[in-house]
Amino acid sequence: MTRFLRAACLGLAGLAGGCIAAETPPQGRHVQSFSWRSEAPGFGGFSGIELAEDGESFVAISDRGAFVEGRLIRKNGRITGIEASAPQPLMNTDGKPMHRKVAQDAEGLAITADGRRYISFEGRARVWAYPDMARAKALPEHPDFTGLQRNSSLEALAVDSRGWLYTLPERSGQMTRPFPVYRFNGTRWDQPFSIPRLGGFQPTGADIGPDGMFYLLEREFTGLGFRSRVRRFALTADALGPGETLLESHLARHDNLEGLSVTRTATGQIRLTMVSDDNFNPFQRGEIVEYVLP
Repeated sequence: MTRFLRAACLGLAGLAGGCIAAETPPQGRHVQSFSWRSEAPGFGGFSGIELAEDGESFVAISDRGAFVEGRLIRKNGRITGIEASAPQPLMNTDGKPMHRKVAQDAEGLAITADGRRYISFEGRARVWAYPDMARAKALPEHPDFTGLQRNSSLEALAVDSRGWLYTLPERSGQMTRPFPVYRFNGTRWDQPFSIPRLGGFQPTGADIGPDGMFYLLEREFTGLGFRSRVRRFALTADALGPGETLLESHLARHDNLEGLSVTRTATGQIRLTMVSDDNFNPFQRGEIVEYVLP
């Protein structure tokens, strides 16, 4: 999240609850917004989340260079509680905790079927692999990465069934310029397609669902609060489909949703699980938000 948003939220987020605009009729049905709180040191600022196929076990990352592992406790599909570890520091490529803010700014999380974790960073644009959490392994970098804006670069990360990674920046540089999608096939990066910008929304999270489609979580900050949107795109080797909007929330319905995980419910519905980045700000809400698709 950009420094501008962090600063503006401190003064204005508390006013957002009274500002409600008309909501675009969504295809997704809002199931719940579950408040996530903890007194553990370093808790908060969650920017990425990944659920296991069971819809309960999860990993989440913080933009202050930490991660937690835990379980969503459910009853009849709804979250009733959260069991989670205290935040643990992400390690760098030397196996030591990251200390500088520009290095810590973890934003995107993707986990392969064999459990390998990948994290994208936006302070200095890069993607690191974590075969285990004891030490990171740096991936090669696309030449474009060095030219991306600090604090607005690799915000979202997803992985497909082959283990190929997809990432894109929070900003494209111009309101009329699409967001470039970068793909890593295990050896090298390419940039096979882009996603058009629609309105003032910017990417904050991505996932490839069990249906093989590419899901994109986006956020718009108005100065008085946040709006969220999720779009879905058919994914092929050469292109993304035209896309469809699955949900678009009214102002301040949710907080600053940044992480997205797509799974199936026990009844076979596609479930969108999102986590908010509260920026360690008492005026914002740390929450897990879930929608299901018909």
